[in-house]
Amino acid sequence: MEFQSPSDPVDLTNCDREPIHLLGHVQSFGCLIAVSSDWIVTYASQNVEKFLGFKAEDILGTAFGSWVNDKTIHAVRSRLQLLTSDDSVERIFSMAILRDNDAHFDIALHKSGRHIVMEFEPNDHEEKLDRGGFIRPLIERLKTEDSIVSLCETAARHIRALTGFDRVMVYKFHPDDTGEVIAESAVKDIGTFLGLRYPATDIPKQARELYRRNTLRIISDVNDKVSPIIPERRKGEIPLDLSLSGLRAVSPIHIEYLKNMGVGASLSISILKGDKLWGLFACHHYSPRVLNYETRTAAELFGQMFSFLIEQQESAVEREESRRARKLHDQIMGELAEGATLSENFEMIASALKSVIDCDGVALTINGNFQATGSTPTKDEFNTLMRYLNRQETSKIFATDSISSVHQPAEDYVSRAAGLLALPVSRVPRDYIVLFRKEITKEVNWAGNPEKPVTIGPNGIRLTPRKSFEAWKEVVSGHSDYWTDGDIAAAESLRVTLLEVVLRMSDAANVEREKAQERQELLIAELNHRVRNILNLIRGLISQSKSETADINEFTEIIGGRIYALARAHDQLTRESWDWSPLTDLITTEMEAYLGAKSDRVQLNGPNVMLKPEAFTTLSLVIHELTTNSAKYGSLSDSNGEIQITLSQEPDGSLRIAWRESGGPAVKAPTRKGFGTTVIERSIPYELKGKVDLHYKLSGFEADLIIPESCVKFDSSKSARQSSEESAKLGKSLQDDTELPERALVLDDNMIIALDAEETLLRFGTREVEVVASVSEALDALERSKFDFAILDINLGDETSDAVAKKAIAMGMPFVFVTGYGESSDLLERYNDPVIIQKPFDSDALRSGILKAVGSQT
Repeated sequence: MEFQSPSDPVDLTNCDREPIHLLGHVQSFGCLIAVSSDWIVTYASQNVEKFLGFKAEDILGTAFGSWVNDKTIHAVRSRLQLLTSDDSVERIFSMAILRDNDAHFDIALHKSGRHIVMEFEPNDHEEKLDRGGFIRPLIERLKTEDSIVSLCETAARHIRALTGFDRVMVYKFHPDDTGEVIAESAVKDIGTFLGLRYPATDIPKQARELYRRNTLRIISDVNDKVSPIIPERRKGEIPLDLSLSGLRAVSPIHIEYLKNMGVGASLSISILKGDKLWGLFACHHYSPRVLNYETRTAAELFGQMFSFLIEQQESAVEREESRRARKLHDQIMGELAEGATLSENFEMIASALKSVIDCDGVALTINGNFQATGSTPTKDEFNTLMRYLNRQETSKIFATDSISSVHQPAEDYVSRAAGLLALPVSRVPRDYIVLFRKEITKEVNWAGNPEKPVTIGPNGIRLTPRKSFEAWKEVVSGHSDYWTDGDIAAAESLRVTLLEVVLRMSDAANVEREKAQERQELLIAELNHRVRNILNLIRGLISQSKSETADINEFTEIIGGRIYALARAHDQLTRESWDWSPLTDLITTEMEAYLGAKSDRVQLNGPNVMLKPEAFTTLSLVIHELTTNSAKYGSLSDSNGEIQITLSQEPDGSLRIAWRESGGPAVKAPTRKGFGTTVIERSIPYELKGKVDLHYKLSGFEADLIIPESCVKFDSSKSARQSSEESAKLGKSLQDDTELPERALVLDDNMIIALDAEETLLRFGTREVEVVASVSEALDALERSKFDFAILDINLGDETSDAVAKKAIAMGMPFVFVTGYGESSDLLERYNDPVIIQKPFDSDALRSGILKAVGSQT
């Protein structure tokens, strides 16, 4: 059986520097062995003799099957097949495992590097209860709870009933990694820990990672004499990683911690939200307690189901916050004064924001103009704060509950504004709407003094666990309430709304209108850049994954062509700056994108027509549905059919689009109206106030689309066929027999795109291509070697290729820029008529761009 290569074990050394060899010990209520991939015993705990009757030293190096019966071997192999991940653990209950002994054991098994780890616990309890069957009714009860607190309180009672522990707490982690007991169920007269906070050092980061991976952890007896693993480490190997072991002994520091609390046994069950640790069920018993493996498994299952319920509860809260944010979006857009600026609508916007996100003050700065309402810093204080905000990541929400901890001057106004949530609404200049919260001076009840002194304890001079867990109060100042994930999500939604507001500001002659237009172009270019990059990644992935067979290559080219056509369709309105756009471009793009080689069976006749942006968007969806329906079911679904599209002007000035299919399979009217048919029938009448008539004739499907005069312009200077032929030339190959230069440098921070460009160049005859990912690597390459030309991606994450381009000019080396921003990049203005290739590019666009750059250089 093959195993994955061993991975680095979790570093279990905590803040007290626990020696890593403590990994190799197990508790006394079970024993452990590990076997290699060839089923030879490689490790064994010292106490195997107590349970299995063999000395650990005697079974090391022996075949697992020499002392285990065939039924057990079969069961173990079958369970190994079910391990779905590196963190999976499988169980086998109540099995007689030895060849000469009928004693029954519960078995847990998992993979640890190249070893299989098996843990054996005696199953000698006569009571045969289906503990797993208890879980369903418990979970059903929990589903009726309507808040996280009540859910946790009920769950704590259920866990205590299931496990019999004296105290069960629900311990939730806060964003700063401190923990708080938010629910508790305990026997009478042992006091309460409810509401107590615990410092982050009580559960170090390494321990939290183990809780995330291994979701159930039991310490049956704090005074247990643990058993070592033999050998401690095999020659040339790291110690056996027991991160997923249920028997693994824990740090003596943690044992000392429990003893200081008077705890005799403990059980922890992880509560996960997604793949992150949300909290724990922390169970304490004041005498030793061993839970049989079936009960522990049931408790672990309960914890997993409870995690789903917690996620559902929090998701419901997030959905409600999202609903409120959408409502606020509609409110702002509906109440915004037509043509007014954010500044002119500030009071309305601030009031709307406060209705969704709790805050004490709101400030706005647009192009240096400051407005504020409620409890905020002064204008001068805010201007100083702005310099700090401008150093944060562009276009990202920034939140803190303690401004003074990251910006020292804020100490002067902490009583007015202790926390902030900043929403950037532009890039340059940096404009913001900032929400402020007042300082909340509050008492935090810690479980003992969180400042642990360095003392001499039983484990030497180190940070020793507290001996007192009496409530210790600390007055916290300089902080506001936390900004929750829901607050930040709502703020991000509102930031997009405000960007939309900015894009609607003022008219062309107004200064604010010009600035809003710049932001609009930036937003469109940003979206265009992202979509282009995604499409280019897809095309690159397909090309790099193709096999060597001709059929697959042909398939790859078809898919790549379709993606390129889709990108052109996305660019059409952008290129026209959301102005009137040619209908023929829309039709040609759809045909090329979705029909490929069949697009030449579509004939377009009539005058050239320009569409309003609103009509262009609506028609693009209708033409898409007509085209794909024809390709799937209509005249283009076989090898003979054709489509005639005739454009004509009606007497009232409206446009008639006559869609006629012929030569395909016999047509039948659909028995069920799908979404596509609904789009074709209803979108034009509903959105454009036009008309649609559909006819399912036996000889071929027909459609007549009437677009009102207000949405169209007729251009008599050329026909639709001429315009279609010109549009179809977009992205076609430059017919040129010129050979590409022999040595090329490709600079792109995306490996897939870079490899795709490399493969294209080599296919075109470039002899040698060097691919680099950063400016420094590119400059080093230019110092080492001589290149005939270069391909430079403009934007490289946190840097641009400007320095490389300047170096190329100084060396007299031709180059081309590639970008997803079109020609709007500020960097391009520094160069005299640079050659620019837009993403996503196909091989012909790349070749023609390089030839143009080389030709202009010569």
